[in-house]
Amino acid sequence: MFAVQVFTFSPIQENTYVLVNEGREGVVIDPGCYDEAEREALADFFSQNGVQPKLLLQTHCHLDHVFGTRWLAGAYDLVPHVHPLEEELLSLAPAMGLAWDLPFDGYQGPLVYLKPGEIIDFGQDRLEVLFVPGHSPGHCCFYCAAQGFVIGGDALFRDSIGRTDLPGGDHETLLRSIRERLFTLPEDTIVLPGHGPGTTIGYEKRNNPFLRLD
Repeated sequence: MFAVQVFTFSPIQENTYVLVNEGREGVVIDPGCYDEAEREALADFFSQNGVQPKLLLQTHCHLDHVFGTRWLAGAYDLVPHVHPLEEELLSLAPAMGLAWDLPFDGYQGPLVYLKPGEIIDFGQDRLEVLFVPGHSPGHCCFYCAAQGFVIGGDALFRDSIGRTDLPGGDHETLLRSIRERLFTLPEDTIVLPGHGPGTTIGYEKRNNPFLRLD
């Protein structure tokens, strides 16, 4: 079973997730560590807990979710796994950083492309890739059915949804994606979002003002 550790990084307050299996191997999702202190915090977690990062997944490639991608990939010999429609955003992220007055060095290197519906086997654990576009063109979520949680990126938040006014965003696509690919999960599924506190599928069905099913 995975143990789930969350770090909240950068001025944008992005949630970076580390899933650790019983063999002390780690899956890092959306490394948002922006500065040296945040990179050290993540590295210290690995070293102090005997965790070896083995897999790097990206829900999407907006700047706040990839601040630490170059560092993490280089430090631990990892290749980012992204949906192919996110590759352009990954390449544009440093320019967006300059526009937001958050300069950083972007990742340049090989990629592994995620496929909607694929199962990522990680030791005895499994994650299913859910294709949930709308916040960005190739946004994916990672669903652990055995433990009843989904890493939701910036698709669905407690009482809210991801913004769609950034390049590649589309409001109606996001609403449809959430209803078809997240709201079909069991209602007690825990949603671990890219910003803010967690929630559940059932709570959002009943209460989310953008999506409530009356």
